[in-house]
Amino acid sequence: MESSDIKIFSGLSNVPLAEKIVKRLALPLGSVEFKRFSDGEIWVKYGENIRGSDVYIIQSTNPPADNILELLIMIDAAKRASAKRITAVIPYFGYSRQDRKDQPRVSITAKLVANLITTAGADRVMTMDLHASQIQGFFDIPLDHLYGSSVFTGLLEGISDNLVVVSPDVGGIKMARAYARRLHASLVLIDKRRPKPNTSEVVNIIGNVDGKDILLVDDLIDTAGTFVGAISALKKQGARRIFGAITHPVFSGDAVKKIHDSELEILYVSDTIRFKGNSDKIKVITASEMFAEAIRRTSNNESISSLFEIDKG
Repeated sequence: MESSDIKIFSGLSNVPLAEKIVKRLALPLGSVEFKRFSDGEIWVKYGENIRGSDVYIIQSTNPPADNILELLIMIDAAKRASAKRITAVIPYFGYSRQDRKDQPRVSITAKLVANLITTAGADRVMTMDLHASQIQGFFDIPLDHLYGSSVFTGLLEGISDNLVVVSPDVGGIKMARAYARRLHASLVLIDKRRPKPNTSEVVNIIGNVDGKDILLVDDLIDTAGTFVGAISALKKQGARRIFGAITHPVFSGDAVKKIHDSELEILYVSDTIRFKGNSDKIKVITASEMFAEAIRRTSNNESISSLFEIDKG
């Protein structure tokens, strides 16, 4: 890809993914300098001229909160440096689970983050597998929503001739349906309840898993409590081999150990978040090709919808 008008920069949250993206585009990763004052304040300076450029800033906004602040400061600096268009490429959109007011006196933090990104000066947002698709409506600027199923399904084809795709909750049914259609598999739903944050209990499995190979799919794993609980419940119902495909490996606490000690065969995750754990059950698949192609098409004002299959069911 050759264009002097396109410049791609990376925050510090996921430099390896940004390097893979620019390599696929045959572009250099732009120069940007980060400093910290002694009190922890973040300072950012672009190391090259970006006036009139189409600027892409790659930064996942998983904790710590400094990742969000870095993104906002980079957007503001690019705006003040007279960039023509600023696209925030957010492989993992943090705080997306706080997408509604489900109890009194709480923040709709996903909306707050959307407002911050827009106010900072972003012209467009690109992200993958939002926890709740309605978050797209929180933005008053264009948002390109990419689908992780396109990253995994080519790898998963032929994994079993007796495969059932399982959604661990009602919220993930649309994603699970996309996987099932692509893999020509049947669909099963786990009915669970969540008595408190990061805690869930399996209530019922809707569908037949006895003697079946399972593909358990979701947008993210945090503590792995829901995921490992689902594996246990499926095994009790007679499931054979269980595989997983998760877009965002948040993996807080002892999540990796829980997964490693479970009856899971293999868990496939993308590199939207840097995985620093160690388990032979967890395989990282890069999402760089999809992001690179989406960036290329956006820069050329081409449609990106053909990159993925939108589930209309």
